[in-house]
Amino acid sequence: MTGIIEDMGREVLLQTRKLGKTFSNGGTQQHVLKNLDLTLYQGDFTVIMGSSGSGKSTLLYAISGMDKPTLGEVHFAGRELTGMNNDQLAVFRRSNCGFVFQQIHLLDTMSVLDNVLSTAFLVQKNRAQAVDKAREMLDRVGIRAQTQKKFPSQISGGEAQRAGIVRALINSPQALFADEPTGALNSAASESVLDILTEVNGQGQSIIMVTHDIQTALRGNRILFLRDGVVLEELRLERYSKHNPLPDRQEKLQSFLSKLGW
Repeated sequence: MTGIIEDMGREVLLQTRKLGKTFSNGGTQQHVLKNLDLTLYQGDFTVIMGSSGSGKSTLLYAISGMDKPTLGEVHFAGRELTGMNNDQLAVFRRSNCGFVFQQIHLLDTMSVLDNVLSTAFLVQKNRAQAVDKAREMLDRVGIRAQTQKKFPSQISGGEAQRAGIVRALINSPQALFADEPTGALNSAASESVLDILTEVNGQGQSIIMVTHDIQTALRGNRILFLRDGVVLEELRLERYSKHNPLPDRQEKLQSFLSKLGW
């Protein structure tokens, strides 16, 4: 596989071995992932980029246990996911994975707080502590007590996505998986969501994010570029900071993507 750099001595979060995913479409076989060997590391903000149809979301779902690959293995947090059945995968995801999607999927019949607690109560035994933690985390991302009582239809898209991030983080997952998390937001709301992701990554949270947007991708310190189901090349950047020279960072990413014809 071209361009993949191994980091000796760093703690591995996730590895794939000869990962493949094939879909049947009208009697033809579409090979979306092809013999993909990949190592991801604890604490990285990994960004997966590529053109539409390159396999970005398929890879994200395969390595998080959301979908089963056709071939190969996924080793995540010391467990081999591809040998698990659906029930075992569901239990594993509850404790080890957090998910943020473009469509936020908050339940309309529950308050913002109860949406977060619906996930917390699946794992955490002490309900009083879970409630306190959820309230504190929501407050930390700017969702105050009054807003926590509201239903998703009564809050903005940016507030809903911030609540979605809290829901994804409430059980302290090994990794946060994000699929186009700012795709449905305006620029101000996107910036707010990205600031939260950057902050939690700075505190040690591993993030694996799919995006096609350059401004969003700039938050990552490792950029993987997919084409036709394989990781074609990668770019390493310093960790994002408001103090980093953003034009220089953007120039590096745009140069990297330009060389790949994107």
